[in-house]
Amino acid sequence: MSVQFGRWSFDNQPPSPDFIGKVSASLAVYGPDSDEVYSIPGVNILYRAFHTTRESHHEIQPHISPSGTVTTWDGRLDNRTDLIWEIHEDLRTSSPDVDIVAAAYEKWDTRCLSKLIGDWALSIWNPRTRSLVLAKDPIGTRHLYYSIDNREITWSTILDPLVLFAEKSFAICEEYIAGWFSHFPAAHLTPYAGIQAVPPSSFVTLRAGQHAVRTHWDFDPENRIRYRTDGEYEEHFRAVFASAVRRRLRADRPVLAELSGGVDSSCIVCIADALIACTGAEGVRLDTISYYDDNEPNWGEKGNFVKVEEMRGRAGCHIAVNLEKDIASDAPVGSHFGSDHFVAIPIATPRHRELLTRYAAHMKSEGHRVVLSGIGAEVPTGGGVPTPTPELQDLLSQGRFLTLARQLNGWARKMRRSRALLLWEAIRGFVPGIDSTGIRSAPWLHADFVRRNHRALCGYPRRVQILGARPSFQDHLTGLDFLRRLVAYRSLRPQLPSDVRLPFLDLDFLKFMYAIPREQIVRMGERRSLMKRALSGIVPPEVLNRKKRAFVQEASSRNTSSDRPCFVGMDNHPLLSSCIGMIDANRLREALRRAGNDQEVSLERLERTLTFEFWLRHLAIHNVALDLASVGKPNHGSSRKPTYLRSDAVSKRSAS
Repeated sequence: MSVQFGRWSFDNQPPSPDFIGKVSASLAVYGPDSDEVYSIPGVNILYRAFHTTRESHHEIQPHISPSGTVTTWDGRLDNRTDLIWEIHEDLRTSSPDVDIVAAAYEKWDTRCLSKLIGDWALSIWNPRTRSLVLAKDPIGTRHLYYSIDNREITWSTILDPLVLFAEKSFAICEEYIAGWFSHFPAAHLTPYAGIQAVPPSSFVTLRAGQHAVRTHWDFDPENRIRYRTDGEYEEHFRAVFASAVRRRLRADRPVLAELSGGVDSSCIVCIADALIACTGAEGVRLDTISYYDDNEPNWGEKGNFVKVEEMRGRAGCHIAVNLEKDIASDAPVGSHFGSDHFVAIPIATPRHRELLTRYAAHMKSEGHRVVLSGIGAEVPTGGGVPTPTPELQDLLSQGRFLTLARQLNGWARKMRRSRALLLWEAIRGFVPGIDSTGIRSAPWLHADFVRRNHRALCGYPRRVQILGARPSFQDHLTGLDFLRRLVAYRSLRPQLPSDVRLPFLDLDFLKFMYAIPREQIVRMGERRSLMKRALSGIVPPEVLNRKKRAFVQEASSRNTSSDRPCFVGMDNHPLLSSCIGMIDANRLREALRRAGNDQEVSLERLERTLTFEFWLRHLAIHNVALDLASVGKPNHGSSRKPTYLRSDAVSKRSAS
């Protein structure tokens, strides 16, 4: 993933002499292949390339069109051939993606954005109209942040330089933090009030004193696909999924696929192998990487990924880990919030650091830059617990009561649940005021904070509308919102630079899955029905028909006394999360006391709250958070190292 940074000063004031150098240095680890700058009075745009395709080696970015428009592109354009044919400009099949995108903008202006298929984020500076366009693909797989005030606009692929080099402090965004407590904040937010992310499927038009956000593309609820036979649905599934994988195999070096032994990663590898065998897939080589723990059979399914390797006739890289040992030796919660480097978002303490180190070493040794991952597959393919709710809601909204009764009877027998309960679960989705999420916030969160941010804390639930789009389509959009928040929260890792590609989030694949009947995706008691039927004979049956993998709890949620967290040294400083009105300090301290005494408490919520607390202290040290200015800066200017929460028995003994 290539990176960019831009600064537009409305009064044409140049940045400080060392500004460009500091920003470029912060981007260097993400884009090692070039260091390019566009500069005119008041405007500076930096670009650092991370080449992953043959065409990208010939690009010159920022790209300057004949009209003077400056385009900076990070992405992979999947419909290159179609666009070249449609544009009819001086373009060739070997033209870099950015040349095609710039020509499309010259021809169609912002209308071109809906035509760009792939994973991408771009900025377009127009010196004639003195305007800036920032845009992202419909899923939002790339990052692009921006900040605007009365003096200037800055934008960046990486959040860090927007925060560190702004020469000002930012208030903490409450809604982002509330969403983070429910795991994934809204995709357009950042932790900093005043810095926003370009929303998925949207473009932001910026001028001096003007700021407009518009959608450039959306899924069509009227798009429906209906076939007479199951075989036709299965054939169509294979075609769109193969296309999704083929698009992500376009690379200038060997591609690495994560192979856990689960259904999602195995399907990607098996389809990729079939494509390479049939077409050569532009001569690409596909390698796999798997990690496992012989003592934890449900974590890294060695037996299954070995089956896939036997089918493809090639063994991949195997990384053996010791889950119990890794958890026991995990770094203290919050220990990664040091003063030597900046952490822009509140991320949990990295688990299994040795695994990541070996993963990165293997990628470097083999020259891998592109990684195929099964992330996001479960939502569109019906991978959760089989539920008839969306199907029954469709039948209710259509008034198909005889079919509804028949399906209710069948699902009730299959699931061994009452028909009345299944029917009520379908009906209550339409009823305003009934919270069906089942999510409850931590008891130590301030009541006012919970009230102001209820939707974010509940994961942004959506009420099903009985009129308009069919309920199953609305359910798809709810799942899509979750996926967009998931990919928006995933931050780039400087220690593991890579272009992670997600075939199950391919736009055409999602369009197909959203257009077919719900009963093709999930059948009575059978999750992933269409996926399993379509890929039978391509994926080993032991993998395709495996039972859903059990969830293995990590240290943060285990309940044994030796794994319970301990509160060490937190009384040395005020709780910043309490001082800014989000946490009730007394209730939090009581929860920590209960945890220390092996009493019932949610350890996952507790660790997440303390991660937030240590992150706030980290921001105070770096002097970037306006909310914390009057509270003080813990450990700032002191040689004493910050105290962290440990989640192992050793820290309990040291505290006593």
